Amino acid sequence: MSKKSTIKKRFIIEGAIALFIAISPLVFYSYKYLPPDATTWTFLGIEFKENDFGLISTAFYYYFSKLVPFLLLVIWFVTSKNWWYHAILIPIAMYSFQLYSVLNYSSKKVDENEILYVIAVTMVVVPIVYFIRLKLVDKHVHGIDLEAMDTELQILKEKEELRKEREKLEERQKTLSKKM
Repeated sequence: MSKKSTIKKRFIIEGAIALFIAISPLVFYSYKYLPPDATTWTFLGIEFKENDFGLISTAFYYYFSKLVPFLLLVIWFVTSKNWWYHAILIPIAMYSFQLYSVLNYSSKKVDENEILYVIAVTMVVVPIVYFIRLKLVDKHVHGIDLEAMDTELQILKEKEELRKEREKLEERQKTLSKKM
C-alpha cells in the first residue's frame, strides 16, 4: 500500500472517530426526539419496538445510556498510549454487561446483577495493571533495574561465600601453625 493511501485511510478513520465523539451528546439525547407515546418506531425501514419498556423513548433512553459511554470507552481504550490503559477494560466490561441486560430486557431487571461479572473482570485486570505500574515505577521513577539488582545480589553472595572460605582457611592456618 502506498504512503498516500495509508495517510488517506488513517485520515478517514480518525475523522470518523472525531465525528462520533463530537456528535455523541446528540446521539445520547436523541431519545428525547422520538414520538412521546409510541411503542414502535420505524427508521430507514427498520422497525424498533419498545422491548417491554413501555415506550420506545424509554427503551432508547436505556439503549443509548449504555451504548454511547461504551463506545466512547472503547475509542479511549483503542487510542490510549498510557501504561494504565488496561484499567479502562473495567468500565468497558461494566457497560457491556449493562448493554447486554438492556437488550435482553425480558428479566425486568436492569443494572442489578452485572456487578458479579464486573468483579470477575476486575479480578483479572487490576493485578495486571498493578504489575505493569510496579515495573514502570521501579524502573523509571526510582531508577531500579531489577536485573542489575539480581546481579549485585549474586556478587554479594559470592563475596560472602569467599569471605567465609577465607576465614575457614585462616582458622586452619592458625591451628596448623599452633600444632607446629
